[in-house]
Amino acid sequence: MSELDPVKLMKQEVGRAAAARVQSNTVIGLGTGSTTAFAIQFIGERLKSGELSNIKGIPTSFQASVLAKQHGIPLTTLDEADEIALAIDGADEVDSQFNLIKGGGAAHTREKIVDGLAKEFIVVVDSSKLVDKLGSTFPLPVEVLPMAVTPVTKALEALGGKPELRMGIKKDGPVITDQGNMVLDVTFSGIDNPAELERTINNIPGVLENGLFVGVATEVLVGEVKDGQASVRNL
Repeated sequence: MSELDPVKLMKQEVGRAAAARVQSNTVIGLGTGSTTAFAIQFIGERLKSGELSNIKGIPTSFQASVLAKQHGIPLTTLDEADEIALAIDGADEVDSQFNLIKGGGAAHTREKIVDGLAKEFIVVVDSSKLVDKLGSTFPLPVEVLPMAVTPVTKALEALGGKPELRMGIKKDGPVITDQGNMVLDVTFSGIDNPAELERTINNIPGVLENGLFVGVATEVLVGEVKDGQASVRNL
């Protein structure tokens, strides 16, 4: 057994726990990331077995859309859905107030729309994502219109941040979001007032959305590995 197996098992168990919350005859938000991918898989398995019926998903990214189709989850849109009963998504940091930093997968703009509209938003993470103060371990992603990267960079520096244009891996050039924009990853020495910073950054001309999610999450499921055993707890 490789040493990564317990971590993978933990992500599976968190995904399974979140998928178990889905009820028939509902529209659900499908988030982005490795842990959420397991939730999508298990929702699909519940549909296939007949345990669930009449489920429709609203994906927050191209990745989520592809996974949903692979696992047999019918998709819908915000134009067609009356309400989103539940959204399941990951996070890069979570504080004790359930405030989040998201955007490691550059999907935070769509995620904030879908997660914010959901009646319930369950966050699925491992214990390494829990922090006392947001910005402690992960930079804040900010989606920016390409023409505005330079002025937005200067504005973020004026707020005390250190912005860096996110570059592609195994790709020349910057990461491009599903909306065709770029991402600035902004390092702060810690974020004392997430709600205020979220509003301030979103008021910079050229910013589409930032990765601070304040007052959106309703529940956090935390996966842990102890002595090689995976477990899930409610934060």
